Amino acid sequence: MIFESHAHYDDEAFDADREALLLSLRERGIGTVLNIGASLSGSEATVKLAEQYPFLYGAVGVHPSEIGELNEESFARLHALCAHEKVVAVGETGLDYHYPEPEAALQKEWFERQLMLARETKLPVIIHSREAAKDTLDLMKALHAEEIGGVVHCFSYGKEMAREYLAMDFYFGIGGVITFQNAKKLKEAVTYIPMEKILLETDSPYLAPQPHRGERNTSLNLPYVVEAIAELKGISREEVEKVTEENARRLFRLQ
Repeated sequence: MIFESHAHYDDEAFDADREALLLSLRERGIGTVLNIGASLSGSEATVKLAEQYPFLYGAVGVHPSEIGELNEESFARLHALCAHEKVVAVGETGLDYHYPEPEAALQKEWFERQLMLARETKLPVIIHSREAAKDTLDLMKALHAEEIGGVVHCFSYGKEMAREYLAMDFYFGIGGVITFQNAKKLKEAVTYIPMEKILLETDSPYLAPQPHRGERNTSLNLPYVVEAIAELKGISREEVEKVTEENARRLFRLQ
C-alpha cells in the first residue's frame, strides 16, 4: 500500500467532498495518510481528522508564510498538540523566500523555535524550504537537526544539496514535480538519493503531477509519482511502493 507522507486535507479545497475522497483512498491503494498542519488552525483541524480516520495521522506546525499568527500563547497551543497520540511529526516549518514577507529574520526565529519543539517532543520534523537553500541548511546545521531527524518536504534542489541532507540522515519527500518535463535537476537528485531515503507525497491540493498539472491534487495521483521514480531507479512500481512505505513507517515510528 502507498504511504502518502504529505497532504493538506484540512484545506478548503476539500470542503465539498473530503469524507468521500478520504474513504475512497484505501480501495485505490493508498493505505496511510499523513496530514500536515500549515497553520495553528490547520494543525488543530489535522488532529480532528486524525481522530476521525484510523488510517490518517497528523503533523502539527506553522508554515513560514503563516508565522505572523505565532506568539507565546499560540506556540504553547502548538506544543500541547504535539502530545496527541496520533501526532507523529512537527511541521511543516522552514523558510520560504519566494515572497518578501514575512521577513527572513522572523522566519528564522520561528523555524528555530519549531526545530527546538521537535527536539523537545522527540518528534521528527517536516522541512519546507523554498528559494532558501543556504539559510535553511545553515540553520539546521547550527541546531544539529541531524539529532532530530525528519524529511525535506517537496525536495526541489539538486544533487549537491541532496548530499548535504543525506549527511544529516534526512529523508526526501518526492511528489508531482518529479513528473514535470523541466524537472531535470530534481530527477538527477532522485536518481542519486538512495531509495531508503525517499518518501512519497502529493502536497495535496497543490502540485498535481502530469497529466493533471494545474488541477486539484489528491493522493489518488500518487501512482504517477511512483511510476516516475520506478523509471528513474530501474525498479518495479511495487518495489517503490514497498520501500517508501517502510521508510515512512520507520521515520514516523509507525512500525
